[in-house]
Amino acid sequence: MLAMPSGTSACPNAGRQRRLAVQPADMIPGAVAIRVGFDDPKQKWPHPHAVVKDEAGKTMEVSRTTTSIAARWILRVWPEADWTRPHAFHFADTTLTRSDLTTVGRGR
Repeated sequence: MLAMPSGTSACPNAGRQRRLAVQPADMIPGAVAIRVGFDDPKQKWPHPHAVVKDEAGKTMEVSRTTTSIAARWILRVWPEADWTRPHAFHFADTTLTRSDLTTVGRGR
């Protein structure tokens, strides 16, 4: 983490998650949630993958670049999360919850 001249962290923990989590919301207008994990169905090895949902709960068509950037932001904001399981990030309240009960977009 970069430090400012005063020696304090450039992004102190107080409110850090909320500030950084706002950026994916700005990148994907209309999104209410994003499911993030390392389970990209197009890759044979663990690779960041995201599925974006709108207010109706439908999957939004978003470019691979945008979903990759959003997934990396969320992974960076919550490094302490157990990323062996997918998580859902909710834009409204900027919360992250484990979402391995259902696999979004691949039916179980």
